[in-house]
Amino acid sequence: MTEVNKDATALGRRDMLHAAGAAILAGAAGAPFSAPAQAQSSAASSSATPSRASLGARLQGVQHFGLTVQNMERAYEFYTQVLGGTEVFRHGDFSGDAVQNTLLADQEIVANELGVNPRTIGVPDLRGGAQRLDVRFIQFDNVVIELLQYRDADQPMGGPKAFAEPVQHMSPAFPRMMHICFHVRDDIDFNQFITDLEAESARRGMTQVRANRIIRVRSEAERKAAPQSSNTNKVTVAPSDGWELIYCKGPEGEQLEFVKALGPVKQRFANTLASRQKARAGL
Repeated sequence: MTEVNKDATALGRRDMLHAAGAAILAGAAGAPFSAPAQAQSSAASSSATPSRASLGARLQGVQHFGLTVQNMERAYEFYTQVLGGTEVFRHGDFSGDAVQNTLLADQEIVANELGVNPRTIGVPDLRGGAQRLDVRFIQFDNVVIELLQYRDADQPMGGPKAFAEPVQHMSPAFPRMMHICFHVRDDIDFNQFITDLEAESARRGMTQVRANRIIRVRSEAERKAAPQSSNTNKVTVAPSDGWELIYCKGPEGEQLEFVKALGPVKQRFANTLASRQKARAGL
């Protein structure tokens, strides 16, 4: 790079930094930042079309799944140390009117319509600060899981006592019941993975981490005694041919799924993703 080009590049960078600084200062002072007319016109034209596109075209995908937990530290240990996620950040002690309205307005309306105290239907008092909310974000390769804990204000962050009692024995057949699905690598022995998952969780005292079997079992003893080959359900019927899956409960009693997508079903997902990306590129 010539000295002239270096100087021009440096000048351009300084100009951008100065402009950005002016914008920040103007915003902080409450005054509008006036960009050149040509830049304003360009920005307007580039933003008008995306803002009027279909709702789907305005999305970037799924950013995270949220899971409300009873014991934050236990859940955190499972999703980071057992399953290998990485903490992005944590934030907590959330309370106040804006938080209450943002998260719980619909439930307060229901309580008002029923003529009952919101607490009786599981609504915490974040507005007055009697309860607090803490969150931790855990990054996996292609999605984030957000752990949430609602607790009484006198309970410590990360403690084992949540504001509301956990719902027990939730079948995945209940409407609104959700699950988190983890994608297992193609070259991994799935049966061994499930065996190791249960063993590592049990070693940490997470006795609720139990995977189903593909054979009928009538007791926990029978489930434990089932052969390792019964860990994995391998689907051979189109269009799901190539799925390998297992359902499993997590340490908070949450519903988990572990899958492989191989062969035909893997190709179907790949083809659909490619078509979607091609269509979006043409917008």
